[in-house]
This record gives sequence, structure tokens and C-alpha cells, in this order.
Amino acid sequence: LSDSRKQAAKKLSASVTSELHLLAMPKAEFEVRVEPRFGESDGDFLNYGLDEVAMFFTSHSGGELLPIAKAASGGELSRLMLALEVAIADKYPLGTYVFDEVDAGVGGAAAIEIGRRLARLAKQAQVIVVTHLAQVAAFADRHIRVLKSIDGGITSSGINALISEDERLTELARMLSGLSDSSAARENAAELVALARQSVE
Repeated sequence: LSDSRKQAAKKLSASVTSELHLLAMPKAEFEVRVEPRFGESDGDFLNYGLDEVAMFFTSHSGGELLPIAKAASGGELSRLMLALEVAIADKYPLGTYVFDEVDAGVGGAAAIEIGRRLARLAKQAQVIVVTHLAQVAAFADRHIRVLKSIDGGITSSGINALISEDERLTELARMLSGLSDSSAARENAAELVALARQSVE
């Protein structure tokens, strides 16, 4: 059992590290370590064997691998979770995934890769993503816009489902340029949606 775990840990480490490189973390490294928890004697076995499994991470080339809780920032943690979930989704699908700040600190091509992987994960489960990037939002099957309003000093939030293709393109254009009526931004939004649809087919 310990040997099988060590083999699986090596495969998972390589798979997650590869996903991280595609998520705008080209120097990141992820490692799963399997070590004896107490010792080698028969009396030390627990219900699940004698192994202790721990996950380590660094975002820097040559950086010290540390436990995830000590090494990953909020944005890095979101991308690490995405990489991990994509790596294991085929064998261990969950019902719903929620990602917030998964696109923190990225843009352009990296954001498109994040969107592509979220769409891939969505083939296995429900995926809910909070994003400010049109490159990520373009990959969604459903869009909900969150609106904040201030009335008499009181701030409230509401949501609005974007049902039609026109509403969706208008919002993506606004996310791209800050202007909902920009024809150039709207063309760019339509191009993003077309790219997203090609990528997930």
C-alpha cells in the first residue's frame, strides 16, 4: 500500500506541477510526500496503513518546498486548487467547485488558459467562478452579474442573470474596456466567446 501511494504521489506531483505551469505559474512546483507516520513496526499501523501524506508547494524556481498553508498566497492557492482538481477530476469528481480570485494577478493568454481549465472541470461537475476577467468569463455556460448600489449611505449587492447572447456580449465588452457601448470591445468579446466555444468542443 505504501509503495502504491508513493507511485501515485509521484504521478500527482508531476500532473499538478504541469497544470500550474499552464496557469501563469511557470516556476511553481507541487510535491506530494508519503512518509511513515510512526515507524516500521506492525504495532504502528492505523486503519489506513502507516503513512502520512503531506502536500508541499513553492511558486519560485529553486524555492524551498513548504506546506501549502505556509507557501501559497490567496491567488496562488486558488490556482493550486484548480490545478489539483483538474488533475484528479476524472477519478474523483465532486458535485460543486467554487473559485474566487483564481485569476488574481494574471491576464491575456494565462487568463484564457484558466478559463479553458475551468471549462474542462465543468464537464465533470458544477463550477462557480467569481471573476473580473472577460477572458475567464467567456468560457462560462451561464453568466450572473453582481451589482453594487449605494442608497443613502447603505451599500447593497444584487445579482442579474444574463440570459441572452446580446446581454452576455455587452457585459463581456464592459469587462474588457469599461464601456458597454464600445464596438471594438464588443467585437473582441465576440471573438473571446468564439474561442471559448472552439476550445471546449
